[in-house]
Amino acid sequence: MFFLAFEGLDGSGKSTLMSQLESHLRIQNKSFIKTREPGGTLIGDQLRNIILSKGAEVPSPRTELLLYEASRSQHVDLVIKPALEKKQWVLCDRFTASSVAFQAGGRQISGDQVDWLNDFATDSLKPNLNVLLDLTIEESQRRRQSRAAATGETEDRMESEAESFHRRVREGFLKQAEQHPTDWLVLDASKTPEELFNLLLTELKSRKWLE
Repeated sequence: MFFLAFEGLDGSGKSTLMSQLESHLRIQNKSFIKTREPGGTLIGDQLRNIILSKGAEVPSPRTELLLYEASRSQHVDLVIKPALEKKQWVLCDRFTASSVAFQAGGRQISGDQVDWLNDFATDSLKPNLNVLLDLTIEESQRRRQSRAAATGETEDRMESEAESFHRRVREGFLKQAEQHPTDWLVLDASKTPEELFNLLLTELKSRKWLE
Protein backbone atom coordinates (compact mmCIF):
# COMPACT_ATOMS: atom_id res chain seq x y z
CA MET A 1 0.00 0.00 0.00
CA PHE A 2 1.77 3.18 1.18
CA PHE A 3 5.16 3.45 2.87
CA LEU A 4 5.64 6.42 5.20
CA ALA A 5 8.93 7.23 6.93
CA PHE A 6 8.87 9.58 9.90
CA GLU A 7 12.02 11.66 10.30
CA GLY A 8 13.39 14.35 12.58
CA LEU A 9 15.60 15.12 15.54
CA ASP A 10 15.17 13.13 18.73
CA GLY A 11 12.27 14.48 20.74
CA SER A 12 10.46 15.86 17.70
CA GLY A 13 7.32 13.80 18.30
CA LYS A 14 7.67 11.06 15.70
CA SER A 15 6.35 8.33 17.99
CA THR A 16 3.29 10.33 19.00
CA LEU A 17 2.37 11.18 15.41
CA MET A 18 2.86 7.59 14.30
CA SER A 19 0.60 6.34 17.10
CA GLN A 20 -2.10 8.82 16.08
CA LEU A 21 -1.97 7.64 12.48
CA GLU A 22 -1.95 4.03 13.67
CA SER A 23 -5.20 4.62 15.58
CA HIS A 24 -6.78 6.30 12.56
CA LEU A 25 -5.80 3.49 10.19
CA ARG A 26 -7.24 0.96 12.61
CA ILE A 27 -10.55 2.85 12.70
CA GLN A 28 -10.51 2.94 8.88
CA ASN A 29 -9.89 -0.84 8.79
CA LYS A 30 -6.59 -0.34 6.98
CA SER A 31 -4.01 -3.08 7.38
CA PHE A 32 -0.61 -1.73 8.49
CA ILE A 33 2.60 -2.39 10.36
CA LYS A 34 4.58 0.01 12.55
CA THR A 35 8.32 -0.46 12.73
CA ARG A 36 11.58 1.40 13.34
CA GLU A 37 15.22 1.82 12.37
CA PRO A 38 17.73 0.74 13.37
CA GLY A 39 15.91 -2.42 14.38
CA GLY A 40 12.72 -4.07 13.26
CA THR A 41 14.27 -7.55 13.10
CA LEU A 42 16.24 -9.74 15.49
CA ILE A 43 19.52 -8.91 13.76
CA GLY A 44 18.48 -5.26 13.44
CA ASP A 45 17.78 -4.97 17.16
CA GLN A 46 21.17 -6.51 17.96
CA LEU A 47 22.84 -4.00 15.65
CA ARG A 48 20.80 -1.19 17.24
CA ASN A 49 22.34 -2.01 20.61
CA ILE A 50 25.82 -1.85 19.10
CA ILE A 51 25.13 1.44 17.31
CA LEU A 52 23.54 3.31 20.20
CA SER A 53 25.47 1.89 23.14
CA LYS A 54 28.11 3.98 24.87
CA GLY A 55 30.47 1.02 24.98
CA ALA A 56 34.21 0.90 25.44
CA GLU A 57 34.71 0.74 21.67
CA VAL A 58 32.87 3.36 19.62
CA PRO A 59 32.15 2.60 15.94
CA SER A 60 34.06 4.77 13.51
CA PRO A 61 31.86 6.89 11.21
CA ARG A 62 32.18 4.43 8.31
CA THR A 63 31.54 1.46 10.57
CA GLU A 64 28.52 3.22 12.03
CA LEU A 65 27.09 3.80 8.55
CA LEU A 66 27.64 0.18 7.55
CA LEU A 67 25.94 -1.07 10.72
CA TYR A 68 22.90 1.08 9.93
CA GLU A 69 22.83 -0.20 6.37
CA ALA A 70 23.15 -3.85 7.45
CA SER A 71 20.20 -3.39 9.79
CA ARG A 72 18.25 -1.66 7.01
CA SER A 73 18.89 -4.41 4.46
CA GLN A 74 17.54 -7.06 6.82
CA HIS A 75 14.61 -4.82 7.71
CA VAL A 76 13.63 -4.25 4.08
CA ASP A 77 13.95 -7.90 3.10
CA LEU A 78 12.19 -9.43 6.11
CA VAL A 79 9.67 -6.78 7.15
CA ILE A 80 9.00 -3.85 4.84
CA LYS A 81 8.86 -5.51 1.41
CA PRO A 82 6.71 -8.43 2.63
CA ALA A 83 4.26 -5.97 4.23
CA LEU A 84 3.99 -3.93 1.04
CA GLU A 85 3.46 -7.10 -0.98
CA LYS A 86 0.52 -7.86 1.34
CA LYS A 87 -0.89 -4.38 0.54
CA GLN A 88 -0.24 -3.15 4.07
CA TRP A 89 0.66 0.38 5.03
CA VAL A 90 4.16 0.67 6.49
CA LEU A 91 4.82 3.30 9.17
CA CYS A 92 8.54 3.45 9.85
CA ASP A 93 10.36 5.51 12.49
CA ARG A 94 13.41 6.59 10.41
CA PHE A 95 14.65 5.23 7.10
CA THR A 96 17.22 6.19 4.45
CA ALA A 97 16.82 9.95 4.97
CA SER A 98 18.20 9.54 8.47
CA SER A 99 21.43 8.09 7.11
CA VAL A 100 21.76 11.05 4.75
CA ALA A 101 21.11 13.47 7.63
CA PHE A 102 23.12 11.75 10.37
CA GLN A 103 25.99 10.16 8.46
CA ALA A 104 26.39 12.46 5.45
CA GLY A 105 25.36 15.57 7.40
CA GLY A 106 26.35 14.86 10.97
CA ARG A 107 29.41 12.67 10.31
CA GLN A 108 30.27 14.45 7.06
CA ILE A 109 30.66 11.26 5.04
CA SER A 110 30.39 11.62 1.27
CA GLY A 111 26.75 12.04 0.30
CA ASP A 112 27.31 9.99 -2.86
CA GLN A 113 28.62 7.08 -0.79
CA VAL A 114 25.67 7.25 1.61
CA ASP A 115 23.22 7.39 -1.31
CA TRP A 116 24.85 4.36 -2.96
CA LEU A 117 24.75 2.33 0.25
CA ASN A 118 21.14 3.33 0.89
CA ASP A 119 20.20 2.20 -2.61
CA PHE A 120 22.06 -1.10 -2.21
CA ALA A 121 20.63 -1.86 1.25
CA THR A 122 17.05 -1.16 0.18
CA ASP A 123 17.23 -2.67 -3.31
CA SER A 124 16.17 0.82 -4.46
CA LEU A 125 13.05 0.88 -2.27
CA LYS A 126 11.94 4.40 -1.28
CA PRO A 127 9.12 5.65 0.94
CA ASN A 128 6.05 7.10 -0.73
CA LEU A 129 6.34 9.99 1.71
CA ASN A 130 8.92 11.23 4.20
CA VAL A 131 7.26 13.09 7.08
CA LEU A 132 9.75 15.48 8.68
CA LEU A 133 8.97 16.84 12.13
CA ASP A 134 11.25 19.86 12.14
CA LEU A 135 12.41 21.07 15.54
CA THR A 136 15.05 23.53 16.70
CA ILE A 137 18.21 22.13 18.28
CA GLU A 138 17.40 23.92 21.54
CA GLU A 139 13.88 22.50 21.77
CA SER A 140 15.10 19.01 20.90
CA GLN A 141 17.60 19.17 23.73
CA ARG A 142 14.99 20.50 26.15
CA ARG A 143 12.59 17.69 25.30
CA ARG A 144 15.29 15.03 25.61
CA GLN A 145 16.31 16.35 29.01
CA SER A 146 12.69 16.46 30.14
CA ARG A 147 12.15 12.87 28.99
CA ALA A 148 15.31 11.71 30.76
CA ALA A 149 14.20 13.39 34.00
CA ALA A 150 10.76 11.76 33.76
CA THR A 151 11.92 8.25 32.85
CA GLY A 152 15.38 8.06 34.37
CA GLU A 153 16.77 6.96 31.00
CA THR A 154 20.15 8.28 29.94
CA GLU A 155 20.76 9.59 26.44
CA ASP A 156 22.14 7.11 23.92
CA ARG A 157 25.36 7.64 21.99
CA MET A 158 23.75 9.52 19.11
CA GLU A 159 21.63 11.73 21.34
CA SER A 160 24.75 12.66 23.33
CA GLU A 161 26.54 14.13 20.32
CA ALA A 162 27.57 17.81 20.32
CA GLU A 163 25.16 20.58 19.37
CA SER A 164 27.09 21.20 16.14
CA PHE A 165 26.46 17.58 15.11
CA HIS A 166 22.71 17.87 15.66
CA ARG A 167 22.69 21.18 13.81
CA ARG A 168 24.23 19.51 10.75
CA VAL A 169 21.68 16.70 11.04
CA ARG A 170 18.77 19.14 11.04
CA GLU A 171 20.22 20.94 8.03
CA GLY A 172 20.62 17.56 6.31
CA PHE A 173 16.93 16.79 6.72
CA LEU A 174 15.82 20.21 5.53
CA LYS A 175 18.10 20.05 2.49
CA GLN A 176 16.59 16.74 1.40
CA ALA A 177 13.07 18.11 1.79
CA GLU A 178 14.02 21.17 -0.25
CA GLN A 179 15.55 19.07 -3.03
CA HIS A 180 12.62 16.62 -3.26
CA PRO A 181 9.52 18.59 -2.18
CA THR A 182 6.97 16.16 -3.65
CA ASP A 183 8.39 13.31 -1.57
CA TRP A 184 8.38 15.23 1.71
CA LEU A 185 5.92 16.75 4.15
CA VAL A 186 7.65 19.18 6.53
CA LEU A 187 5.78 19.88 9.76
CA ASP A 188 6.60 22.41 12.46
CA ALA A 189 7.18 20.14 15.46
CA SER A 190 6.51 23.00 17.90
CA LYS A 191 2.78 22.61 17.11
CA THR A 192 0.52 20.52 19.32
CA PRO A 193 0.15 16.78 18.58
CA GLU A 194 -3.44 17.41 17.50
CA GLU A 195 -2.39 20.13 15.05
CA LEU A 196 0.36 17.95 13.61
CA PHE A 197 -1.96 15.00 13.11
CA ASN A 198 -4.56 17.17 11.37
CA LEU A 199 -1.88 18.49 9.00
CA LEU A 200 -0.73 14.96 8.23
CA LEU A 201 -4.27 13.75 7.68
CA THR A 202 -4.96 16.68 5.33
CA GLU A 203 -1.87 15.77 3.29
CA LEU A 204 -2.82 12.10 3.05
CA LYS A 205 -6.33 12.99 1.96
CA SER A 206 -5.04 15.44 -0.64
CA ARG A 207 -2.94 12.62 -2.11
CA LYS A 208 -6.09 10.44 -2.23
CA TRP A 209 -4.48 7.87 0.06
CA LEU A 210 -7.22 8.27 2.65
CA GLU A 211 -10.81 9.37 2.37
